[in-house]
Amino acid sequence: MKILVMGAGAVGAYFGARLRAAGEDVVLCARGENLRAIREHGLDLTSIRGDLKIEVPATDTPRDFAPYDLILFSVKAYDTDVAAQAIAGCLKPGGAILTLQNGVENEAKLAAIFGRDAVMGGNARVGVEMVAPARIVHLSTGHIDFGELDGRQTDRARAIADTFQRAGILGQLSADIMTARWDKLIWNGAHNTVATLTRRRVGEILDDPEGVKLLRTLMQEIVTVARAEGANISDDRIEAYMAHSQKNLRELKTSTQQDLERGKALEFEALSGAVVRAARRHNISVPAVETIYVLMRLLDTTPKLPPTNF
Repeated sequence: MKILVMGAGAVGAYFGARLRAAGEDVVLCARGENLRAIREHGLDLTSIRGDLKIEVPATDTPRDFAPYDLILFSVKAYDTDVAAQAIAGCLKPGGAILTLQNGVENEAKLAAIFGRDAVMGGNARVGVEMVAPARIVHLSTGHIDFGELDGRQTDRARAIADTFQRAGILGQLSADIMTARWDKLIWNGAHNTVATLTRRRVGEILDDPEGVKLLRTLMQEIVTVARAEGANISDDRIEAYMAHSQKNLRELKTSTQQDLERGKALEFEALSGAVVRAARRHNISVPAVETIYVLMRLLDTTPKLPPTNF
């Protein structure tokens, strides 16, 4: 399967490396120092599943290697429009653009550009950090949950699942991917934002009783909105997430905190704004999420210019 990883940051590079190691025809789209490092030295992955150093073709012009059977769309949510322009005309007929982005709004954006049949939804369930250009540290999990937007078990979905299985990155092929997308936002909208605002790793927040209380409040507000949007979220989901975080994610530095430290734009619209907008559609009060939304927006001091890298 010919695969483009559109956005070879920590998440995209991790999955690209695993797919390449499994024998897939993978191309990474990157820019700047990251692109130069990948071309010169390959990807260097330090992982709980075993370290890996591997060469992967890389470009800043996806059309040079097109067409693709699968595009793993892993750019930041605020780069969606620009990245979509870069992959226009790059997908094989019947191929899929699989978004692995934060939030719950990118599927609709991509579907408006490429058509609903070309788009699939997915969650990257992985704790990774890019510690230097082309150098990735993998700390937890490491799989992809995905599915067709209409829930069908199509031939292409099964083919992608088989590919992910061979690479050791298959979570599950979901018949209700938008529930899964909202489910991930329950964790991200709380832990990711609070970790960024406090500049703390997950475990440091969990060790503070008031920090835990804030996480629970945020997660409960997101659950309420998710259910109003039609997501089938179980009553025990918050407790399950808290237990998983305590056991497996204590050392994790969230992706948005990493962005803050590197002076990059913050994904506050995907992490909090999407919840606020959905809450307003349903006339639901989410005061904690709204507060976090404002704080994240004020924290983001990057110039509001067109994005220059993925």
